[in-house]
Order: sequence, then C-alpha cells, then structure tokens
Amino acid sequence: MLTPAETLAHLITEKFVTAAPQAAAKALASLATHETLILISPLKAQTLITCFNHMEPCKAAAVLRRLPARQGAYVFSRLDVVQAARMMKEFSQPYREKLSAALKPEFVALLSQVLAYPAGSVGALMSTDFVSLKTDAKVADAIERLKTLPRKKLPAVCFVTAKDGQLKGVIRTAEMLFHTHGSALGSVMSEDYASLAPQDTLQQAALLFKQTQSPLLPVLDKEGKILGVLDARLPAPPAKPGLFKRLRTHFIKQK
Repeated sequence: MLTPAETLAHLITEKFVTAAPQAAAKALASLATHETLILISPLKAQTLITCFNHMEPCKAAAVLRRLPARQGAYVFSRLDVVQAARMMKEFSQPYREKLSAALKPEFVALLSQVLAYPAGSVGALMSTDFVSLKTDAKVADAIERLKTLPRKKLPAVCFVTAKDGQLKGVIRTAEMLFHTHGSALGSVMSEDYASLAPQDTLQQAALLFKQTQSPLLPVLDKEGKILGVLDARLPAPPAKPGLFKRLRTHFIKQK
C-alpha cells in the first residue's frame, strides 16, 4: 500500500501546482517537512514560489529554511510581500539574519513595514519581482539581462532608477530593440508614467490602470523610491451583498 507521500509524488507536478496551487500547497503542508522537501525538489523555482505563497506561513518557513541557502534566498525574495513578511517572523533569529544578509537591503526593510499596510491596500498586494535598471545603464546591458529571464518572467515594462533607487522613468521591454544599443537608458526612457502609493486602495489602483492602460504600475514611497509593482490583473474586490441578503441579515438582527 502506498504511503501518502508516495501517492502525492505522482500528483505534485508543475502542471498540477499551476492549475490548483491551493490544493497542492494544502497537500504538501499535510506531510512531514522532510517529505515535503523530497516532493518539491524537482520543481522549478516559479512553481516553488507558487507553492510557498499558498502555504501557511509557519509550514512554509519550516520547509524554506531547509532549502540550499542560495535557492532559499532566491525563492523567498520573489514571494508575495505579505507572505514573505509573515514567514520572516517564523524563522529563528540566526536564520533570519543569515537570510537577510543574502537579500537586498531595501527588500528586508520593506518586510519590516509591509504588515502595517491595511488589508487590500496596494502595499499589501504589491510584488517586489520587477526589473529595475540604472539611468546610466546601456540598452545592450538591459537586453542581456532580460535574456537571462525565463520567457514567462519577461516584464512588459522595465523601471529606470537613479543610484539612490528613486524612479526616473520607464521603458517598455519591446521598445528596447528599436533603440541604439549603446544609448543610456536615461536618454531613451519615458518620464511620462503613473504611480501608486502603498496606502492606496485596490479601487484607486483599478481606476488608474483603466486610465493609463498600463500593464504594470510602480509603487513609490514618499521619496519617490520604488518599493514594488502592482500587476494590472488585480484580484476581484469582494462582492457587496445583494439586496435580499442584506434584508435577510437585517431581519435576523431584529429578532
């Protein structure tokens, strides 16, 4: 008779995780940590990220800290920001320090404040998985960097920043091929862009996406530094209860 881990070994595939991430994460979370590690070891990085994003933070942290250090830092830095912040609280202090040393300082700083953002706000939903390049970087350098990314991870928009991280402009990835490869990004970028603040609501973001038709919007702090990005494929806001349901609730309360 097959053990639960042996049974799941035939189910936890790239296709299954992509199609049913919550079910896959729940199945993995039901196993011992060492069994979960065996099952996820063949999975691609993006699939691992999907699994961790849908696990309970405590279980996800227990599994991630047993991954090789470099792999663990790579996956962790690409998780949903809120999930990463919750997982960080579950790590022991020595591992937290070790992981933080392998991450970008700005990402570590963001994790310390992200849980303070209201649920459903831009700050709670933004991603830190974006491509930023300096104004003095050449178009050729940007193209070479983009070539290293998987096709599914190619961003529609790249962000151009100053040395201090302040956003200066944007450039669509597809447009880079039409610029002279020796040109500096600061000379070919567009300074006409819209941005969000982490405290903005999902409704405000949806309206801005509709107005700009942009696939990706940067999220900036008060100093204009880029904290993260928000994808145009926003989660649907919770539906308001219908009239019948509201009346029913009202009468129940009256009783």
